[in-house]
Amino acid sequence: MSKSLIFGHQNPDTDAIGAAIAYSYLQNELGHDTEAVALGAPSEETQFALDYFGVAAPRVIEKASTEVETVMLVDHNEFQQSVADIEDVVVTHVVDHHRIANFQTANPLYYRAEPVGCTSTILFKMFKEGGVTIPKEIAGMLVSAIISDTLLFKSPTCTPEDKSAATGLAVYADIDLEEYGLDMLKAGTNLSAKSEADLLDLDAKSFPMGGKNIRIAQVNTVDLDEVKARKEALLAAMKDSNATNGYDLFILVVTNILTSNSLLIVEGSDLDKVEAAFGVTLVEQEADLAGVVSRKKQVVPPLTNAFA
Repeated sequence: MSKSLIFGHQNPDTDAIGAAIAYSYLQNELGHDTEAVALGAPSEETQFALDYFGVAAPRVIEKASTEVETVMLVDHNEFQQSVADIEDVVVTHVVDHHRIANFQTANPLYYRAEPVGCTSTILFKMFKEGGVTIPKEIAGMLVSAIISDTLLFKSPTCTPEDKSAATGLAVYADIDLEEYGLDMLKAGTNLSAKSEADLLDLDAKSFPMGGKNIRIAQVNTVDLDEVKARKEALLAAMKDSNATNGYDLFILVVTNILTSNSLLIVEGSDLDKVEAAFGVTLVEQEADLAGVVSRKKQVVPPLTNAFA
């Protein structure tokens, strides 16, 4: 049996890395030969979870076809968010909770997608369905991913299934959900030591919309003023990224995890469509988005409609 690599999306968040680790463990317990890898280094939030539960970070790869013929995807399906040579390998499995777009295969595959707040919620069910016991460290990574993706259950993407899974996993992981969750989220809000380019690359994804290439980055903070003070430098870095990578529009969503509100900063073309999408007026290329915390549910869909 040939080996398969399992990985999440580029610029991996806690779910992309945690789900890869957990799914690889599950697949190996079921008799497969897999390795969890990553398409980028872990963020400070993710590293907090890895350190807390004593889990080694997956090694980072740039290509998969030089190592294996088959791969399994978690927490993504869109090819532009995947490994650079995704079209040179065979995708045999996908476990995801996002929209399905820009994805096709030549062969049948196992594909599981559910409308929940986190891929790790699906994996929790798959462990139970497979009759595989969840070790403490794997439970810890799964519950950390759910906390991250749902912003400790404050995100509109959060479902009763996410809460139920997190509650169950917290027992396996031996943590207090609220205490651990807030500590982990705060670990990811240390932005002062990062360059503007690093901030924009922490959690960013590209989306084709209406013939345009749109880059949407999101960072979490507990102090919006700290980010606002760097706005001009951020805009300059966004403009440079557009020119370098061929993005038509770069959108930065800065989310305050304490208030569940976000600041929108934009650079590029079609600013009128951004205003129409969110029902706001951009002032000096920024706008406040009350109650917006989810890129998947509150940012991408209205932009998709505006650019249709």
